[in-house]
Amino acid sequence: MLGLIMPALHCYAQETDDGEISTVLSTKSKDAIFDKTASYNFEVKNTYNVPQEGTISYVVFGKQGVQLRKESIKVNMPKKSSSNFSFNIDGLKSGFYKIDFMINVSYYDDTTHKAFGIRPEEIKSQYPEPAGFDKFWADARAELAQIPPDFKMTLLPDTIKNNNRRSYLVEMRSLDSVIIHGYLTVPKRKGKFPVLLGLPGYQVSVAPLFGADDDLAILTLDVRGQGLSRGKINTPRDEFITYHIENKEQYVMRGVIMDCIRAVDFISSRQELDGGNIVASGGSMGGFLALATAALDSRIKLCSSQNPIMSDIRNLPGEVDWPILDIERYIKTQPGLTFDQVLNTLDYFDSKNFAKRVKCQVLLGIGLLDNLVPPANAYAVYNNMLNSKKKHIIVFKDLAHEIGSEYVNYDGRWVRDSFGLF
Repeated sequence: MLGLIMPALHCYAQETDDGEISTVLSTKSKDAIFDKTASYNFEVKNTYNVPQEGTISYVVFGKQGVQLRKESIKVNMPKKSSSNFSFNIDGLKSGFYKIDFMINVSYYDDTTHKAFGIRPEEIKSQYPEPAGFDKFWADARAELAQIPPDFKMTLLPDTIKNNNRRSYLVEMRSLDSVIIHGYLTVPKRKGKFPVLLGLPGYQVSVAPLFGADDDLAILTLDVRGQGLSRGKINTPRDEFITYHIENKEQYVMRGVIMDCIRAVDFISSRQELDGGNIVASGGSMGGFLALATAALDSRIKLCSSQNPIMSDIRNLPGEVDWPILDIERYIKTQPGLTFDQVLNTLDYFDSKNFAKRVKCQVLLGIGLLDNLVPPANAYAVYNNMLNSKKKHIIVFKDLAHEIGSEYVNYDGRWVRDSFGLF
């Protein structure tokens, strides 16, 4: 509709006076998290030589897009003027909400999408962990321990292109005798180096990471079914998340998590690597894997998790498309398989259930506009970190499935301080 009327408006504006309508939506809360009242200021500037009439409004949405609140005010802005409009939204329960701000005036229509939280520290999942969670993972680790790791390292020829590090292709044998690969980069100078274990996103192939630090080794891992580790499992992208999902003992993520534990075994086997100073780090699926690895392996000293998927899984339907749509498509191909049966499997792989078992320090980063990890789900994970030595969360009110430079900078200082790298 806007595309059809803009040419006429543009011509009329030229006849009167060129100008524009600009808006700035702001809040005093850096992360858009409030105790009781969500407060916003909507600044509108009219540089046209023509008055602007219309409305400014907002709509608040709760879970599954249910409309909870709506307010609209009439505006009449003189030519070449600016105005500020304040909105205070109260009476909401603890949780996260989406909010749309709309401006509809003579020469301009626009909608701004935001989200905010009310007392998120009160958020708890209503779904308990499954029976036998600890035994399930103890059994997986016991199976892994019976598999000879067969560690191999191959120096990569292009190492000579980097003056500070040597890089290696790493190979190891994991659960079910699956061969997995990764890349290790180690400072060339002599020493015993703390290690960053970089865990991959969904269907992402890792590469050697060099970084700027000459006192930190980096191991990036291609878990089974991804990158160089597609030997036994080589699915289309959309089918990886559902591979053997009908059986928790055979579900692909059981092996994937054990691949991460095997990578920790590799680190601990190397003289030049400091197995007492390991940070597990990753975003999206890597964030999920960082939490799972830290929960199951006390050798992890720090856990840096960004936008972890698989968070409070039973609260995902109706909130996100992925992985729900892929799961529903898979169920249609499996006679007799139900969504409830799949959820019963996924309970053993829920980030919130791993979170309670993480004892090391944790840094969590989330975006309030995340379309894969809703902020309420992320806080259900964060608030369940009941045994962590120290935890910290960084919230990005204007980001989706990503984190900003503030997280990167904090993470770097935190790792170096924790490992005594000065």
